[in-house]
Amino acid sequence: MLNQLKTTIRAASTPIAKAIPLSPNALTLIGLIISVVSAAAFACGELIMGGVLILVSGVFDILDGAVARANGRMTSFGGFLDSVCDRYADAVVFIGIMYGALAGNIPTTALFGISLWLWCVIALVGSLLVSYTRARAEGAGVENMDVGIAERPERMILLAVGAFSGLIAWAIVVIVILTHITIIQRILYAKKHLG
Repeated sequence: MLNQLKTTIRAASTPIAKAIPLSPNALTLIGLIISVVSAAAFACGELIMGGVLILVSGVFDILDGAVARANGRMTSFGGFLDSVCDRYADAVVFIGIMYGALAGNIPTTALFGISLWLWCVIALVGSLLVSYTRARAEGAGVENMDVGIAERPERMILLAVGAFSGLIAWAIVVIVILTHITIIQRILYAKKHLG
């Protein structure tokens, strides 16, 4: 969904990326660490701090790829590590929000009769399956699986907006809906190309 914006950001970040002395893999790991700290902030009920840290981790998620491209350091392992760390980051942030909800640190009421912690579980499953459907289809030979309305940047932006506005539960419900729509979009796209 944000593919055009991603392209613009990549182009704008190239001069900055060339000046960064850290390796792409180091930037990937720093981004993961920041996501863990974000999860801890959510667990403690610090929604604004959690939202800010999600956005900061997103900057590192952009920079690791930008540094790799700008300096000719793109490797298969780097792409693999980035993907694994992104999955960990997704999971740990949702777990932090779940803990915050269960501990009473994030004040919420059930939405549509479902508690926030359970919405987080469903959102986490959706987030992981968005990535899995892409990886599985690409492994089967489908190209350009960059389809769907809720890739990782969209999900992180929604979480940050929810945290800043105090509507974290609604943001997670939207993530649940959009991730599962994305999964369906990817299944249909893969079916079209795999026959």
